[in-house]
Amino acid sequence: MPGSKLDPIDRHILAELQADGRMTNVELARRVGISAPPCLRRVRTLEEAGFIRGYHADVDPRELGFEVQVFAMVGLSSQAEADLSAFEQKCREWPLVRECHMLNGEIDFILKCVAPDLSTFQSFLTEKLTSAANVASVKTSLVIRCAKNDPAVPFEVLEDRLNQAS
Repeated sequence: MPGSKLDPIDRHILAELQADGRMTNVELARRVGISAPPCLRRVRTLEEAGFIRGYHADVDPRELGFEVQVFAMVGLSSQAEADLSAFEQKCREWPLVRECHMLNGEIDFILKCVAPDLSTFQSFLTEKLTSAANVASVKTSLVIRCAKNDPAVPFEVLEDRLNQAS
């Protein structure tokens, strides 16, 4: 189990940083119960090992004028690895696509897209997404409202699982 590679202090550091990535190292050290220098070393080790991929502000898209959120379910003509990789690269280049996930099942990819308005999304849909190489079908669903948006990892579930295993 990947989470078991970390000791409880490392997992506590990750949980605290996930909740508030702006806290000082001194505050983080206080919360996890160690002194500041080893805390900073642990954070740097977690960053270098890829457990911490970055630090981001949680920005409200609607407050910035991105009123439209759409999930697009994409089917490709070919699922050869080169074609899958080419589509993923295209998605990384499109600013309106915020998430791209390859799925198992009837659709190949689901994209989370944001746009300031419907006409901007429609232009993206018709001029870029549906006309992209290898795209066979696109079905879209407009988000009406979001009941939960929590990108964080549920550390309490990990801790419970680790406690049951020991």
